[in-house]
Amino acid sequence: MGKRRYSRELVVKFLYLVDMNEGPVAEQLEQFWERNTCQPEIKQYAEDLLNTIFSNKKAIDTLLEKYSDNWTLSRMAVIDRNLLRLATCEILYGNSVPPKVAIDEAVEIAKKYGSEDSPNFINGILDRVLKEKSTVAEITSER
Repeated sequence: MGKRRYSRELVVKFLYLVDMNEGPVAEQLEQFWERNTCQPEIKQYAEDLLNTIFSNKKAIDTLLEKYSDNWTLSRMAVIDRNLLRLATCEILYGNSVPPKVAIDEAVEIAKKYGSEDSPNFINGILDRVLKEKSTVAEITSER
C-alpha cells in the first residue's frame, strides 16, 4: 500500500472516531497517534488533510448535502460520510493529486471499509462534485 493511501485510511479512521466519540478533537488526535504509529511523512500528509477538512468542514458538508440527492449526512454510513469529506477536501482544496485520483482512492478505500453499495454511492456523489468544481469553488469561497 502506498504512503498516501495509508494516510487517507488513517484520516478516515480518525474522522470515524471523531464522529463516534465526544470530546476535544485535539485530545482525540493525540490519543489516535499514540495508537497508530507511522512514518513521519504519512502522519504529516494525514494531518495536513485533517487540518484542511476541519477548517472547511461546514462548506464541505454543505456541498455533500447538496450533491447527495435524498440523503442527509446524518443518514449516510459513517465511513461513507467521512470518505466523501476526505475526497471532497482533496478535490477542492488539494493541489497534490488530480481530482480523479482522489475519487479513485476514495472508491478503493470504500471497497475495503464500506458496504457493498459504498463504492458506487461515493463515486456518484464525487463525480457530481468534480463536474461542478468551478461552481463549487465559488460556493466554498463565499463561506
